[in-house]
Amino acid sequence: MSARAPRSRRRITLFVLALLLPHAAAAENSRDARPNIVLIVADDLGYGDIGVYGAPTIRTPHLDRIAVEGQKWTNFYAQSPVCSPSRAAMLTGRLPIRSGLFGTRDDLFPKSFASDALEGLPDGEMTIADVLRAAGYRTAHIGKWHLGHRTEFLPTRRGFDEWFGVPFSHDMRLTVPRDRGWKTAAYYRPRPEYFDVPLMRGDKVIERPVDHATLTRRYTDEAIRFIEANAARPFFLYVAHSMPHIPLASTPEFAGRSAAGPYGDVIEELDHETGRLLDALSKRSLDRRTLVVFTSDNGPWLPFGTHSGSAGPFRGGKGSTWEGGMRVPAIFFWPGRIAPAVITGIGSNMDLFATFANLGGASLPPGRLYDSMDLSATLLSGAPSARTSMLFFWDDELRAVRLGRFKAHFATSGSFGDGEPQTTHTPPTLFDLSADPAERHDVAQQYPDVVKEAISLAMAITAGLGDADPLFDRRGD
Repeated sequence: MSARAPRSRRRITLFVLALLLPHAAAAENSRDARPNIVLIVADDLGYGDIGVYGAPTIRTPHLDRIAVEGQKWTNFYAQSPVCSPSRAAMLTGRLPIRSGLFGTRDDLFPKSFASDALEGLPDGEMTIADVLRAAGYRTAHIGKWHLGHRTEFLPTRRGFDEWFGVPFSHDMRLTVPRDRGWKTAAYYRPRPEYFDVPLMRGDKVIERPVDHATLTRRYTDEAIRFIEANAARPFFLYVAHSMPHIPLASTPEFAGRSAAGPYGDVIEELDHETGRLLDALSKRSLDRRTLVVFTSDNGPWLPFGTHSGSAGPFRGGKGSTWEGGMRVPAIFFWPGRIAPAVITGIGSNMDLFATFANLGGASLPPGRLYDSMDLSATLLSGAPSARTSMLFFWDDELRAVRLGRFKAHFATSGSFGDGEPQTTHTPPTLFDLSADPAERHDVAQQYPDVVKEAISLAMAITAGLGDADPLFDRRGD
């Protein structure tokens, strides 16, 4: 008996392994099919601020590499020319007017959903972090939030398991006099004590004022820590850098390094830290299981001169619905799954919601209207983009629409601080972005049918926004 017992146990062990191995393989295949997702968003980064997008003197080897090895999108937009509504749309998959951030219409939204961005993302909104966490993902937000600074609005109340960062832009709550408005000297010779900005972990302040020169590096340190702690399970990591939003600041390693001056220093440090994060994924054999997306929340804040970025060939910048205010870099990198390509189809940061949900095997919450398009077919097989039009809102006003290669403007104004007044266009002006990306030559008279189509679309959109959104339906109150 004693001689047979080990063989019996071996048979049982082999039998159990035979039963378990297919399940283990299936679990591994399922794990491979559901990628980790790392979303990196720069603040006020212009279309022309990365080497592969045309920056002549700023060195960005890491971003250039993943743009060449992955998909580089050339017609990708933020959903708003300013940060809070842009981020709200990106995280919820819904036009920011639906949540009331940066613009509210009293006939549509309760007074509590005020236009002040710091009021926060309403309770009824579900973020992509909520959706992915429900599907089994571990979620973390590292960096700038700017969707509500009070405790009830912080990231850990909006679907994120962890948060390390600042609640709003690092130039807010200025503690010294503004001698020249937005161009105050404090922005050009900044010190941490000039800005009463807290660094937080969860709902606790751990540093105040934050040393903004260290943020890019510290955000990456935290991102790598999160990756290491969650390497064995699917995760969604949202890294929202505070730079290159004014005031510019770099660690000593990068200060004075770039031929493009302080702004170039900041971008080159962002690139370096992105490289560190990519290396962390590779060292843990997570790179082929992880979709990495790099983009910006809106265009560059132009009035700050050499302390601001470049919109490349496009007109305008932050605060305007000209192309320079809303068209941004977008790089999608997933080795082995996304083939190298330049995508000229239209995309929006709002589309990341539906795309991430689909790739993560997550179900969208019912009972709400979505404006997000799923871009996964383009990412994985090179199919044409699901998005063929684009809406350009400023505050609660529809300023422009894009239809294919054409863009119609119903109203325009300049970037923050450049003095260009608001102008209403009746009939709308029309630009052929394929031939005229700088939006200089009005071709409305040559294409009257396109103008009519743009007007019809705008009217339909406006009428549609007047319908009750199930999420905020107040009938019967």
